[in-house]
Amino acid sequence: MSTDKVEPGEGAEQLELTSEEVEEEEERDAAISNLEPLSYFGTDFDVHGLVRRLNTKDIVVPSFDPMADSGSELSGFQRKFVWKKTQMDRFIESLLLGFPIPGIFLVQQPNKQLLVLDGQQRLRTLQKFYSGKHAPDEEFRLDNVGKEFKGLSYGSLDDEQRRLLDNTFIHATVVKYNRTLGGDESVYSLFERLNTGGTNLYPQEIRVALFHGGLVELLRELNGYGNWRAIYGPPSERLKDQELILRFLAFFEDEEKYKRPLKVFLNEFLSAHRDLEGLAKEDLRKVFHATCDAASIALGRKALRVEAQVNAAFADAMLVGIAHRLKRGPIENPESLIEARAGLIANPDFMSAVARATADEDRVTRRLSLAKEAFREIR
Repeated sequence: MSTDKVEPGEGAEQLELTSEEVEEEEERDAAISNLEPLSYFGTDFDVHGLVRRLNTKDIVVPSFDPMADSGSELSGFQRKFVWKKTQMDRFIESLLLGFPIPGIFLVQQPNKQLLVLDGQQRLRTLQKFYSGKHAPDEEFRLDNVGKEFKGLSYGSLDDEQRRLLDNTFIHATVVKYNRTLGGDESVYSLFERLNTGGTNLYPQEIRVALFHGGLVELLRELNGYGNWRAIYGPPSERLKDQELILRFLAFFEDEEKYKRPLKVFLNEFLSAHRDLEGLAKEDLRKVFHATCDAASIALGRKALRVEAQVNAAFADAMLVGIAHRLKRGPIENPESLIEARAGLIANPDFMSAVARATADEDRVTRRLSLAKEAFREIR
């Protein structure tokens, strides 16, 4: 694992950090006001029909892996399968026993394709069991089940068991959603409310599924830039690194439009520029690269951190401040960035704006203004 660059005069301490050590903000739990009603209906799918629709991509499980193959149909949002084999076995056993199971939530796209909002682990388990493989080189046989089912695969079920499984109905709530008619925040909020528990989705994972387009692809591209990785660290499986890039672009482009809650500001920026409408892609790429280059050369991983963890509010200020300074041209003296950072950390007004209630409008304005002022005159 890479370590922080040690700044002159700061001693030889090195900070080993994982990509997930990003300070969380209370803003993530902020309520969204004025949500629009959603239109939905209920229907039942038999298990065999669900698997068939998954295989034909009439039902699509959104995925969220930042390293997804950019050539795939769902590039940019492949989430890792998180159920353990025990969970998979017992879910299939529940169906074979005729036990009731929770319903699933789907979102109907304008082309009638159904996006899985809640239930992806159950649906993927069914798809794997019917395929006969729970991993590429491992046959799907039931292990963690009662003796009457132990060792069974889909292909070895007797006729009665197969009919019972194939014809079991799973209830689905289908939300009708057309992006062109609005309602983004309502669907985003529904994602948040349904995905609870130990494997819940993070805000950027939801955005990637809901607002997928040219800007999401640009975020994925920028996330792979070498000097960004140098100041952030290893890629985040929960897309926290991509969210920081989104925050930087949104504040750099639309700071004056900011209103709390922060997640709505980011949602609206991503929705408004889903396919890069109104944005100059190449200019954004150049600004981001130049900002990361300057930060990496002078500050290393301390560019995004006050102490051990990545501090999202601090990162906003540092990146936006450096980017605005670069409008005047290259920074010839990297040492001046170190001095500017130290000055900000010594400023109580700045530190209060990155330490608590960081999404309040006045604190956002204060930290960005102080950072831009600190970096404005450096050479």
